[in-house]
Amino acid sequence: MRRNVIWFTSLVGMVILTSCVVASPPSRLAQYVGAVVPEEAETAKLPTSRPLRAVLVVVADQSAPDSAPVLPDEALARVGALLTGEINRGYPVAVERVVKLDGVLPGETAPRWAEVAKQQGVEYLLVTVLSSTEQEYPISLFLGWTTHQQPGFRRDNWSLAEAALIDGSTGRTLLRAEGRAMATLDRPTAPGISQWYPVIYLRPQDPERRIWPPSYEGAPLTLRLVAMEQAAKRLAGNLQRAWVEQRDLELAALLRH
Repeated sequence: MRRNVIWFTSLVGMVILTSCVVASPPSRLAQYVGAVVPEEAETAKLPTSRPLRAVLVVVADQSAPDSAPVLPDEALARVGALLTGEINRGYPVAVERVVKLDGVLPGETAPRWAEVAKQQGVEYLLVTVLSSTEQEYPISLFLGWTTHQQPGFRRDNWSLAEAALIDGSTGRTLLRAEGRAMATLDRPTAPGISQWYPVIYLRPQDPERRIWPPSYEGAPLTLRLVAMEQAAKRLAGNLQRAWVEQRDLELAALLRH
């Protein structure tokens, strides 16, 4: 009996893990800046000037078949402002302003980044692609601290923020990084049932923290914004680490010669 319980628990864990992996957004960055070319990656050199003045290009991608709706312009502007603040805090890249470009649809060609940099009057672009996927399923919600349950729904959002530092003179990619995050929305089948819902959790990184959306109808949008903001914060940190790692590789190459 105990063996059956352990087997069933393991099976459930595998199903949950598999569903998370499948739902996690696939990388979309190569659609916009091309795939990684090993030879080019090995010879890429980071600029020595400080700071690198760049324009942050925000692209909301919805090209994947299971993509969640893209954030509206106001929410995208908020993510762009947050990412700008995170990057400009002690980072070699100084974001001067944020511009938004429409995502590339299947079969379309990516923008010519050297031309975009020339139009914007900057030497560098930080192209940031935002994408997400969602799944919703029925659950039972506990109302307050009582044992009474109410039918409802849980919506999981997986958000992905990817960035590439582009040399505006050549259109070449100098650096890549990404940040991923997940958030969960619990809501009853109808509004006004309980003061405790709808509610958003930052699972699995901060499951005890609760975020209450301003309205029942706007809860899905709040979910997407919360998850994408967390992904943007992680992107900023990973971009810094990628910069340091690239510098270390360049230094090691110099020492070998």
